[in-house]
Amino acid sequence: MEYISVQQAAKNWGISDRRVRILCEQGKITGTIKKGRSYKIPFNAVKPVDGRKNRHKQIPVEFIGLFAHIDSLRNELEQRKLITSRNKQILTDSFLIDYIFNSNTIEGNELTLEETALVLKGATINNKPLKYHLEAIGLRDAFLYVQELVQNNIPLSELVIKNIHSLILLSEPLDRGIYRRCSIHTVKQCNSYTESLITLKQLKTLVKEINKKNLHPIESASLFHLRFDELHPFINGNGHTARLILNFLLMRNGYPPVNIKFFDCKRYQEALNSYYCSGSSSVMIELISIYLEEELSNALLLI
Repeated sequence: MEYISVQQAAKNWGISDRRVRILCEQGKITGTIKKGRSYKIPFNAVKPVDGRKNRHKQIPVEFIGLFAHIDSLRNELEQRKLITSRNKQILTDSFLIDYIFNSNTIEGNELTLEETALVLKGATINNKPLKYHLEAIGLRDAFLYVQELVQNNIPLSELVIKNIHSLILLSEPLDRGIYRRCSIHTVKQCNSYTESLITLKQLKTLVKEINKKNLHPIESASLFHLRFDELHPFINGNGHTARLILNFLLMRNGYPPVNIKFFDCKRYQEALNSYYCSGSSSVMIELISIYLEEELSNALLLI
């Protein structure tokens, strides 16, 4: 590991030597080593986020350090202007294929990663149902729609949710954007989905609360994901819609989208069940935070 001095870190980050020293004393710079009265700082350390930016946020004590670290990575990525538009597009295309494959596989789609990429280019895969093809295309269009919403600074609304669902459910035209009109019973642990008569009212309340609650964006996005999945407002496509709204809320606040992997499906379901059974969102928040840290760290390595 290569190290730099407090003075060099202060110059790199555009803050005073004294401020860097305080950050070292508070343990907010990961990997710092103290030698006598001096500090050695890893050369690739990121500038800690300014805690004053979140002073009005209600952050659970257990996540203060984790959120601060992720926000530091996000800020570092924003400050680096070396990534070209071409590289951004390559990263987006690669992420999108992987995201569609994993999200569809969680829901039972049997296209492989390679087949998913081919379908998105317009190919038809022999011996694979048309439904699988339409699911891949619909999810791509929904993700691109979410990107457009973020670019145009459009807030979350009931209409946005219905539009996302309509794009996702390309393979089931009669159910696109239509709220379920019956109760749903499931074998999932600890969860019985809400009666259909109050679904719309609860969804409107949920959207209103998410746009007003003074939570850290990571907690807010994770909590909405849990509550939306618990509400299950549509007959089909709820999982896809919930994960896309999760990414919409993250991207709107300057974070990269996350890709919940199929091999993490058990852990993902455990995070959902933890909320269903005990009302705790901590497991989901931690899972989303891990994915965010991975996405941000990988992006910084490429710059």
